Amino acid sequence: MVLYDYWRSSASYRLRIALNLASIRYDIRPVDLIAGEQRTAAHLARNPQGLVPVLDIDGARFTQSLACLSYLDRTRNLGLLPADPIERTHVEALAQSIAVDLHPVCNLSVARFGVAQSGGTLQMGDWMRQFITPGLTAFSALLEHWPEADFCVGDSPGLADICLLPQLYNARRWEIDLTPFARLLKVEAACAKHPAFAAAHPDRHQPSV
Repeated sequence: MVLYDYWRSSASYRLRIALNLASIRYDIRPVDLIAGEQRTAAHLARNPQGLVPVLDIDGARFTQSLACLSYLDRTRNLGLLPADPIERTHVEALAQSIAVDLHPVCNLSVARFGVAQSGGTLQMGDWMRQFITPGLTAFSALLEHWPEADFCVGDSPGLADICLLPQLYNARRWEIDLTPFARLLKVEAACAKHPAFAAAHPDRHQPSV
């Protein structure tokens, strides 16, 4: 089992959490996004999009974190989504509000392009605040569908938590004010105590200088 990964990548962070929840032993092959290794011929052969993560598992190769999470959930019975079709769809929408709508616009290459196009009127932090704060506000509002619990939806971690935690990490990195998000911070604290989340944290995977 091999995960092609960048330590600060939100999508890679999601996969590390899920692999840990599944108790799967895996090797990490770093792809340095800052150095441009995602654009090398070797990596483009793994993923023509030039993105991470790429997951080699069960004799197959997968890209796209949500697709990988779905595979792990179905093959390792992780219980990341409710069985009820209505609740399942609500949780998928909650997770996708971050993974599909918020995360892509905060991708470093997108943010750098936007800042460059601003002609000096925006800094990177300005760009991130423009999107992360409203994105977390919307996530919090969607979360009101469920009663407050240790995790986003109930007493065990699921797909929403796996998508939320990397985004909170990014929010802190860009000095976003998280005080309005008390419920999200409680979920973060519960996840921080869970071994699968703790072992996946970027600080555990930061390359030594």
